[in-house]
Amino acid sequence: MKALISWIRKCRIKCYMNKAWKGILLLLAVIGLLSSCKTPRTAIKAPLREEGPEFLYSKLKENELHFDWFSAKFDAHYSDKNGSTDFKGQIRVRKDSLIWLTITPALGIEAIRMVVSNDSVKYFNRLNKVYFSGDYKLVSQFLQIDIDFDILQALILGNDFQFYESNSFKADVNFPEYRLSTTDRRKIRKEAEDSGADPIILVQNIYLDPETFKITRIDVKQFMKDNRKLDATYGEFVKLGSESYPSALQFDILSENPFGMRLSYSRVELNQPMSFPFSIPGNYKRIR
Repeated sequence: MKALISWIRKCRIKCYMNKAWKGILLLLAVIGLLSSCKTPRTAIKAPLREEGPEFLYSKLKENELHFDWFSAKFDAHYSDKNGSTDFKGQIRVRKDSLIWLTITPALGIEAIRMVVSNDSVKYFNRLNKVYFSGDYKLVSQFLQIDIDFDILQALILGNDFQFYESNSFKADVNFPEYRLSTTDRRKIRKEAEDSGADPIILVQNIYLDPETFKITRIDVKQFMKDNRKLDATYGEFVKLGSESYPSALQFDILSENPFGMRLSYSRVELNQPMSFPFSIPGNYKRIR
């Protein structure tokens, strides 16, 4: 009996020792994990302390998608409170000049063709035999936030907005990413002043990957319109020559009538000159 009790005691001591060692190893693992988290966080803060938001913005511009021509096939998934739908299409972009796209529903027949320029939006619907020709009010009504060509071009390519102020940014670390934020970003092109239109003033956050400095997310609100927000997320970056582009894009409109759209790019080509065919059939009815 004494031998049995002695054996049990030894087992208990051994068990306690095993638990103690496990506890020590667990503590060391936690310390190591915390240290590994602390080091990158400290490392990515260092450039901000030394150079400020100018450092981040210069790296953003250096690493964004540089192009003169862009074309791609896309698959899209759209959803709102009434349901969801899938469709395909093509998109072509002539930098700072023209955006051309087609939309093909599940039947495989092109339904809509659209061209967007700096000052106009046009499209025709083959199914209903109607067409539209007007300004950006159509796009702004759809997105529920005022928009222009520069913003639209940037959103579909994962770039920053061109011709908008960059000196009002604040920079910080929103671990594991960098963040550039501004509450008063305005268009600086002379045409904006000459047009007589009310300027678009943006409340904006831009999130950057700390290694590639590619934009991973943008959220935009229009000044004095806090109930409307556009959130764009970019991922699955693909290398094409010296450039890289996001092949997975997600757009969410947060408002009284929220909706979301997911895009997936394929067969991307850069800097290959292309045509933008657009001819409205004579028997189509204009809509307003």
